[in-house]
Amino acid sequence: MPSVLAIAAHHDDIEFVMAGTLLRLRELGWDLHYMNLADGCRGSTTLDRATCAAVRLEEAKRAAGLLGAKFYPPICPDMEIAYTTEMLRKVAAVVRTARPSVVLTHSPIDYMEDHENACRLAVSAAFCHGMPNFESDPPVDVYMDPVTVYHAQPVGNATPLGERVFPSLYVDITDVLADKAEALAAHASQKEWLDQSQGMDSYIQTMRDGSAEVGQMSSKYAYAEGWRRRQHWGFCGPDDDPLADALLGHCASRPPG
Repeated sequence: MPSVLAIAAHHDDIEFVMAGTLLRLRELGWDLHYMNLADGCRGSTTLDRATCAAVRLEEAKRAAGLLGAKFYPPICPDMEIAYTTEMLRKVAAVVRTARPSVVLTHSPIDYMEDHENACRLAVSAAFCHGMPNFESDPPVDVYMDPVTVYHAQPVGNATPLGERVFPSLYVDITDVLADKAEALAAHASQKEWLDQSQGMDSYIQTMRDGSAEVGQMSSKYAYAEGWRRRQHWGFCGPDDDPLADALLGHCASRPPG
């Protein structure tokens, strides 16, 4: 069966904006793969770095298990996701191991640079999946099948300067919203951190509200996740759109206007 790899910056990013789509693909028998690049060590006002990272790791493993996804460990501390060759080699190894036909990642422009740099690493790792002279860390054989990259909605469905961002593809997640919420709830320590640092009074409700907002954008679904397909150059065929093809009946293109 085909494979999908979700690459995000932090523990809970996948659950907020990607997990509903993963659950839809799981229903179709796809293999799911799950990677957060940062270890979550700085996301607490009460835990020390080592304890925080250990707690976050177990929570992320549980969330991935609830989604039915293979889990890949983080590769750096929070706020240290950087577009470097060293990190790119590590992400490339995961791409080559998962062998996805679809890579899901952050919006290229988002509210913080960890998200943006995670996106850049995911895109470049997908680009070099069939490039034998780019060595991954650890070494993993390349594969030559096409890869299509899709970008999730930015936080708040807007750029950091407030410009509204509309998806080109909407995935109906209404029927899997409860399972998405259960996976998000696995990140209990992240809820505490966001409540203290960003004033997010209701962690699960914030996710529901964001999914409802994307559903409203679709003019069709109660709850949805939004995606923008990256240009095909170097990744796949010009007309390849495997996410839309797989989820036919559970997705819609952006309404005119």
